[in-house]
Formats: sequence, structure tokens, C-alpha cells
Amino acid sequence: MVVASGPDRSAQTGRAGIGCIRPASGRVPVIHADFLNTPPSWTSPETGHIPVDDTGRFINRELSWLSFNQRVVEESNNPRHPLLERLRFVAISGSNLDEFYTVRVAGLRELASAGVTKPSVDGLTPAEQLRAIDRDCRKLMQGEQESWAALKPALAAEGISLVDPRLLSVEDRMWLDGEFMSAVFPVLSPLAIDPAHPFPFVPSKSLAMALHLRRSGDDAELSALTIIPSQIDRFTRLPESEGSSQIRFVALEDMISLFLDRIFPGYEVIGKGLFRVLRDSDIEIEEEAEDLVREFETALKRRRRGEVIRLQVSSDTPPALRDWIGRELKVGPADIVDVSGIVGVADLEKLIVDDKPHLRWSPYTPRQPERLRDFDNDIFAAIRNKDILLHHPYETFDSVVQFLRQAARDPDVVAIKQTLYRTSSQSPIVEALCEAAELGKQVTAVVELKARFDEAANIVQARQLERAGAQVVYGFIDWKTHAKISCVVRREQGKLVTYTHFGTGNYHPITAKFYTDLSYFTADTTLARDAGRIFNFVTGYAEPRDLEKVAVSPLTLKSRLLEDLEAEIAHARARRPAQVWAKMNSLVEADLVDALYRASQEGVKIDLVVRGICGLRPGVPGLSENIRVKSVIGRFLEHSRIVCFGAGEGLPGDAARVYISSADWMDRNLNRRVETLCPVENKTVRRQILNQVMAANLRDEANSWILQPDGTYIHGSRSGVDGQELFDCHEFFMRYPSLSGRGRAGTGDVPELIENRT
Repeated sequence: MVVASGPDRSAQTGRAGIGCIRPASGRVPVIHADFLNTPPSWTSPETGHIPVDDTGRFINRELSWLSFNQRVVEESNNPRHPLLERLRFVAISGSNLDEFYTVRVAGLRELASAGVTKPSVDGLTPAEQLRAIDRDCRKLMQGEQESWAALKPALAAEGISLVDPRLLSVEDRMWLDGEFMSAVFPVLSPLAIDPAHPFPFVPSKSLAMALHLRRSGDDAELSALTIIPSQIDRFTRLPESEGSSQIRFVALEDMISLFLDRIFPGYEVIGKGLFRVLRDSDIEIEEEAEDLVREFETALKRRRRGEVIRLQVSSDTPPALRDWIGRELKVGPADIVDVSGIVGVADLEKLIVDDKPHLRWSPYTPRQPERLRDFDNDIFAAIRNKDILLHHPYETFDSVVQFLRQAARDPDVVAIKQTLYRTSSQSPIVEALCEAAELGKQVTAVVELKARFDEAANIVQARQLERAGAQVVYGFIDWKTHAKISCVVRREQGKLVTYTHFGTGNYHPITAKFYTDLSYFTADTTLARDAGRIFNFVTGYAEPRDLEKVAVSPLTLKSRLLEDLEAEIAHARARRPAQVWAKMNSLVEADLVDALYRASQEGVKIDLVVRGICGLRPGVPGLSENIRVKSVIGRFLEHSRIVCFGAGEGLPGDAARVYISSADWMDRNLNRRVETLCPVENKTVRRQILNQVMAANLRDEANSWILQPDGTYIHGSRSGVDGQELFDCHEFFMRYPSLSGRGRAGTGDVPELIENRT
């Protein structure tokens, strides 16, 4: 990233505040960016003009998600990324696609099987969506294999290789023999398949090897199977030769193939094939479950035996064996994918070694907020002095843990209320809550059991909290509690003072190392009252009718967004500056998409940073020519949700309405979940969100993909100036501290990126 000092770019462009960074010292480094300086243009005759009531105004949700995962794969081809991190993008794509099949595709299959023909908002029926998904998924899986094939020689040139078992030396085979007998053979269970031994259950995401064998002596044939244990590493690292720095791996399935004579002595292999199944992992819960926890424990067992949604078979599997696998698993030809390459792309992440640091991103240690040091690490004193906004992972999540640990041990703290949607095993958050309960404090934990794929972990955490004496509440059966709130009630000078944390991400210290999220700490009494009302809503089911500042879904959040959009429309009609910035993971809620279209048609300038699914078409004449959409994909996973309204002065501006939220703009988040939209009124925190967080994301070129009206994306690097390094928002945030985290002494200039599009 280049940050060169120079004159204000507005002097060159004649447009106030475009393209500059404003540091505290007043010196203004210039950064080129075309995303905001160039209006969108797209004149495809296919959708050049879309009627406002045409289903074509929406991009299909599932196909938009697949487009996002395609962008993830494309990042594996980005030479700006270190080699092993490029490999990680391929693995992430594979893991993403697994979940997509086991949840989204599984749900669509159920609808199609039930004969449902009602189209989604984009006009596609479940059956039509499945056909389009299959087409795009096959292309995506082919792209994953092509990326892996391209990375293999590059990795080999750097001394990392997945060895073809046919090229192993005698010494290597001898070492593998001992490793196989000691670490693999005891776990394997060879399974003969005949009328007395039916085809076994193969768990979802498991690898298995199907075999066609012939017995020596009487030529009797045998069909057999061995499920490859997931408890054993997929790749075994070979010992290094003396004087060699080569890192060599052998795949577990190749090791097993080398020693099949140990598993089936007296048999020769006629044919073999590797396969992998994906099963329906969705869960249906009885609405009137007497004991919600027990119901979920039962449902998790049902999940493990879900219907096979997709069968991946290695392309070298003999056709007869392939057909046999399909028949036994009751999978039709349309749901079988031949894989030419590695089966189970997600496992490639296990090839990412620590031995080659130059092939990884350079280590980054999150900053400790200077503000806390100013107050001797007393987080309550720091918050009492002024609101704090932490930007993770650039600023450490340990401060959130410290907030609860200090509360647990503080004799003046009388109560803690906490939401838990996802957290880590051995969670320091849960440990702090348990410690607080054991020390006699009133602890209320709202644990969401319906956090997909974390249900089992959340049940364990809930039991642990209950044993410590905390009050555990499981929220609503129909709605997930996705809000991120923590309240600490403290006795100060004879009064009760509440310190509140609103977050955009989960209370998860592991994901907080690579998810970008915001943590807002405040002692604002109005926000504290609203947080208390929301907790009462979840624990007591009484709808809060007197929220003062915070909006909550499914009650008021969507309507608040619509009201603010209507206010921007009114400003545009009055010829005042009208502008919206928003950042989220997904945008598909039909009413909000249509409201954005209406705002664009009235002249409101709208800039959206939508990492994943986006159902809105930007830049369509007469519909959305004032809307621009980008997706930021890079070193960190963009996860924060922010929305800013110009309020008649444009953005950034002193009058702007600024919010952080736990909610994406999706039907489920706005209509079927408990979510929060928290206004930010502290001036420093507002500047941090507007002039740093949002401005840098809008400026970013290095990690940005620009959405076109036809649903395709173009990488933002194409808009860069020849010979000039692209602006990278992640590098910017790693380099510079945030405004509200600064201490009294400071650590030098704290730049503010200034954006404005009027």
C-alpha cells in the first residue's frame, strides 16, 4: 500500500473530499480509487431497462451465493496473496460448498420433492433453482480442481508436495509401512458387502473406499468397503531426507491403497474408487417441544443420518463400481459428481504448514487499545470516560473478554446479562460468566440452541453455565436470538450503572482473529435501558413497546431502516444532499431492495459493501443507476454490519445517522430473528465509523469485486492506475490505530479517509 503525502485530491477533481486521507497532523496523503470517482456504467441490452415490478430486478439468492464462492476460488489465483494463503482460499471454497449443499440444496430438494412450484422473488421455482445450482456448482467444483492443479507445481517449487505413491522410494515405503500398522490399521474396519453384511451407513463428509476384490486360489469375488477414519489426519508428513528441506505428504487414501493386502489378505484388487457423501444436515424442530434442549439433542442424532444430497466419486473409479456405490446409497446419476483431482477439497487446508513463513501472511498481533492503558486497564473507567469502538481483529478481542472477567471479579458488579449465539469450546466468555455466577452475581445467559452446526457446543456451554448457577434462557422456538449484547450492572456511589456492549459479531475469540467486526462499549443510560428491555423481551416474551434508541427485529428494525431510507428520499426531493452507505454480509430482503431502488430513482446516492449474497442489481438505467455495490474479500473475512444515512448533509457529515447492527438485510434476520440496530451518537466513534471503517472499505481496490447489473463481478484491481499500488483496506487497518482507541499520549498520526459522493 502506498500512502504518499500531497495536496488534497479535491483540488484536482473539484469535488469536495474525494480520494484523500486526513491524518491528525493535517498532512494529506493521496490515494487513488475509481470505485467512488467513476459512475457505474452498464448498457447490456438484456437488462438495460427493468420494470420496477419485474422479477428480473432480483438476483437469485442461491446463484448469488455461488458467485460469492466463485470469488473465493478466484482469490486462490491472486498473485498478491502468499502461496499457502492462496491454497487456503481453495479449501475455504470447498468447506463453504459442503455447507451450501447440506443446508440450502437440501431445503430446495425437499420443496421440489413436495411438489412446491411457488417461485422465489426472482421468479425461479425450486426445481428451476436446483437445475441452475447444479450447473453452476459443477463449474465451481471444476474451478476448485483447476486452482489446485495450478497450485501444486508452485508449491512443489517451494518444497511442498503431495507425493504420488508410485514415486515413493523404498525407504519411504518402509517408513509408511510402520506408520500404517501403528497409526492407521488399528482404526480401520474392512467391511465385506453381501446379503449378510449390508452396505453400511457412511456419515456426511466422510471419505470411503469401495473395492472389488478377487480371492486368490478360487477366484471368488468380493465387494467391500472401508470408511476412512476422520479421526486420522488426511495427509501424513514423510520424514525429511538428510540435508533436504523438502516437505512431503502422502494422502491417507493413498497410504491405505498401498497396504490393502494387510486389510484384505489373500485378495487382489480388481477395482477401487474413492467416494464422499454429503447428507441433508438441516434440522426440523417440533414447535411445541416440551424440553427444547432434549429436542435438539435428538435432532442432532437425526442429522447424522440425513438423506444423501450429493455423491462425489473419483473419476478413476470403474463404471461398474461407481454404479454400485450409487445404487447402495440410493443416489441417482444427476446427484453424482465425478472428481478429477482431490476428493474433499476442504481438507487441503491441512497442507498449510508453519515451516514456510514466507508463504503465509506475515504474523499480525492485534493492538491493545491505548485508552485502556490510560486507565490502568480498568475497562469500566475507560468506558465511563468516553464510549469506545473496537475494530476486530485489528484491535484485540481480549478487551471483550476482559470486560466480563473484570465484571466477574469486581465486588461492585451485581448482575451480568449476556447473549451467546456462537462461541468457542473452552470459551473464556463462558468461563467468566461461570466465575461470576459462582461468586454470587446474578448472571443471565441467553444461549441460542439453533446456531447452525454449533448446536451441540451450545448445549454443552448451557449445561456448564447452569451448573455454575447462572440463569440460562434458550430464547424463542420460532426466532433465533442473533443479537450481540452484553450488560454489566455495577453499584457506583449508591446507584446502579449499566455498561453495555453491542457487537456486530459473535462472542467467539477464535473467529475474532480473522473476522472483521465492531465492539461498541458505552455507559449511555438510554442504550442501557433499551438493552435491558431487549433482554426482558427474550427472557419474558413481553414485547418492548418503549424502546428509545435501539431498534430490534422482528419488531422495529426493518421499519427503522425503511423510515430512514424514506427520509433520504425526502432530502433528495428537496434537492438536499441524499446519501446512504451500508456494509453487510448479505442483502436479499425484497422490501429493502425495492426501497433502495426507489431511493435511487429519486436521486439518493447509495454505496453498498456486500461481502456475500446480493439480490440487488446496481447500475440499471431507470432503476438503480445511483447504486454501486462491491464485495471485499481478502486476508480477513468482512463481517461487520453498518448503515449510515446522510440526513440532508451527505456523507460523511455531522448530521449523519450512523448505526451498527447484528443483522444482515435478509428476510430471516429482519422477520424471524432477534437482532439489534444500535445508533452511534458519540462524535469520535461516529468519525471512526464514517471516516475510517466505511471510507476505507469503499476506497479499497486490492480486495474488491464490483457487482455488475447482470450479476457478474469484476475485480476492482482493473480500475487501478498503472504503476501505482492498489489501496488495501486490510493493510490500512493493520497499520493505523482507530480513533476511539487512542490514548492520551497517542502513537502518531491517526488517518481518516474522507469519502463523499454527491
